[in-house]
Amino acid sequence: MDGAMNTPDVTYLLSVAGGAIVMLLVLIMRFKVHAFVALTLVSMLTALATGVTYDQVIPTMLTGFGSTLASVALLVGLGAMIGRILEMTGGAKVLADTLINRFGSHRAPFALGIASLLFGFPIFFDAGLIVMLPIIFSVAKQFGGSVLKYALPSAGAFAVMHAFLPPHPGPVAASELLGANIGLLTVVGLLVALPTWYLGAYLFGLWSGKKFELPLPPSFTASAEQIADKAPSFGQVLSILLLPLVLIFMDTGLNTLSVMGVIDKSADWVNVLRMVGKTPVALLITVLYALWMFRQSQGKVQLEKFCNDALAPVCAVILVTGAGGMFGGVLRASGIGAALADVLSDTGMPVILAAFLVSAALRVAQGSATVALTTTAALMAPTVAATTGLSELDLTFIVIAIAGGATVLSHFNDSGFWLVSRFLNMDEKTTLKTWTVMETLLGTIAFLIVATASAIF
Repeated sequence: MDGAMNTPDVTYLLSVAGGAIVMLLVLIMRFKVHAFVALTLVSMLTALATGVTYDQVIPTMLTGFGSTLASVALLVGLGAMIGRILEMTGGAKVLADTLINRFGSHRAPFALGIASLLFGFPIFFDAGLIVMLPIIFSVAKQFGGSVLKYALPSAGAFAVMHAFLPPHPGPVAASELLGANIGLLTVVGLLVALPTWYLGAYLFGLWSGKKFELPLPPSFTASAEQIADKAPSFGQVLSILLLPLVLIFMDTGLNTLSVMGVIDKSADWVNVLRMVGKTPVALLITVLYALWMFRQSQGKVQLEKFCNDALAPVCAVILVTGAGGMFGGVLRASGIGAALADVLSDTGMPVILAAFLVSAALRVAQGSATVALTTTAALMAPTVAATTGLSELDLTFIVIAIAGGATVLSHFNDSGFWLVSRFLNMDEKTTLKTWTVMETLLGTIAFLIVATASAIF
């Protein structure tokens, strides 16, 4: 053995990956083993089967688990506190009522989706969805019907903004690696994201709401009767939602400007503002702001109870999400994604199609959309550079095709799959039929749009 693992052939690696996913399905759906236990067991067996040495099995598992927790735990914990404060002070209901009054009750899912598209411009998928959930649940409680009808248009909006548009890290990194123009990517990405969201998230969300009856989570219905009598104003609620957006935009916006060469990324003032704009810091500041805003109307003891109650339901979410990251980390360390990408990139197919398929293969193999996006861009960069006659527009289309591939087929190794499953109190089978299908629709529709545009222009 060389280093931590052998290098088995690609057919064996793909067989192991397929067998691992089948085993997870059987354990979770047939034998009702808890997802956290099943993911941990299958991660260990997969590491052994792909040649990870005995002394590196646990470190490999812990690396994937720890890196996912590092990015998710703070966001989920702080985001849940913000959501709980908005929920229990009546702020979520105020915002829901305002949205419904503006758009009308029959357009409630559309209103939630539009709000999420706006919030999703600077804010990452995980944080945005967690903060929006109490508003989604409030609207669902008011009008009834399946929660999916309201949740999927919102979750899909955050997903498309995170995948296709700067200043999110995946598209920015891919555009830098391939030499695409970030300004052009922002314009084209938005033109692609809007119809992609409408077809793949909004219309599919309405259909799913009719097909799958999903009730409100018990954690929300149990606290619905305890909401404070004196609700905050719409302006107060909006300020709580906009504060993290403004702060996070300082990080993502300044990063984009530094990549474009507009500002000096080593300047102290840039680094200080970017630190304040990091998502965990932005959410921490927002929690403190919300506590300060409601200190008189709710009292310190009550606010402390809101924060404490917010953490109990999310512990399972955090652990299962971390275990999903562990599974993805083991698959990443096994070389499954890289081996499959090498095979696909050598087939001689059109660059834009190869970019989509390589990215999709990496997404399926290791779970993370951002990793799939950036790794594919790095893998395809030499091919793109060697292809003559590619315009600025072509480079932009290739970046979006990669982003589309990195969006499809979210499953057990994707932390987003488990976040959606656990927060909506949805079993794995229903999550595969709804969330996984929606993500696949979003990625495929975006690819078809840019592939058609590439052929025309």
